[in-house]
Amino acid sequence: MVDARAQQGPDAAALARGVRRMAEAAAVPWLHAEVARRMAERLALVRRTPQVVIDWWSHAGGGRSLLQQAYPKARVIAVEPDARLAVEQRRAGSARRWPWRRPPAAALAEQAVQPAQAQLLWSNMMLHHVPDPAAVLKRWQAALAVDGFLMFSTLGPGSLAGLRALYARLQWPPPHAPFIDMHDLGDAMVAAGFADPVMDQETLTLTWPDAAAMLAELRSLGGNAAPGRFAGLRTPRRHRQLQQELAQALAGPDGRLWLEFEIVYGHAFKAAPRATLTVHRRAGPVHDDR
Repeated sequence: MVDARAQQGPDAAALARGVRRMAEAAAVPWLHAEVARRMAERLALVRRTPQVVIDWWSHAGGGRSLLQQAYPKARVIAVEPDARLAVEQRRAGSARRWPWRRPPAAALAEQAVQPAQAQLLWSNMMLHHVPDPAAVLKRWQAALAVDGFLMFSTLGPGSLAGLRALYARLQWPPPHAPFIDMHDLGDAMVAAGFADPVMDQETLTLTWPDAAAMLAELRSLGGNAAPGRFAGLRTPRRHRQLQQELAQALAGPDGRLWLEFEIVYGHAFKAAPRATLTVHRRAGPVHDDR
């Protein structure tokens, strides 16, 4: 029997806990930093030099320094999930010594982002951590000026297939919430008001020396937000069983454990609003010329 909770969207509270853990971590997850580097190589797609750049959920995304290097004269706004994290990032930014020709990054909470203020909105590895991606795409569209450019990355459904297969074989609840297919994301971008969306993907393989290292890194990526996941904490015995199963099922020829991550990239423009034609008809007398 399929747990009805598995048919629901991700658990919003669990997502929020994972996001806060990433935002408060001292270091950016390696995967996020690597994807940010690959995204930065795509900045050549941006036709104009932006004056204002929004780095959505900046701290955990790991892309701020790359954006500042690419656009040294731009104002980079670091957007964080809530006001407390934004204040912490402002304090951290003011403690750094900035080159004289580079303005320091501002830091705002999501709710404080003003409409139509940025020419580039960048979001690295964050969209799979929100309960309603379509709503976030609409917020991004509102934050961009006309002809502004959106660039984001997220995990796709090809991620963690080996882990899902292991959990299914053991008849355990799912190890993570579902990821959105890139074609569905493209449709959602159009519905949000973006023009010329382009979606593509690549697969990255990560390896670890043992199951403990694998689980530690997976936890740093946010944790399990599947509604049908195990309730409560697992016992030490179950944790040992999980490590043994991972070592047997996911070890490669060299003995290292491996998992694949599908990285989905999205790009689009904010088009100018279409003009609407309104026809006004006035009722008048009817003349019969016969």
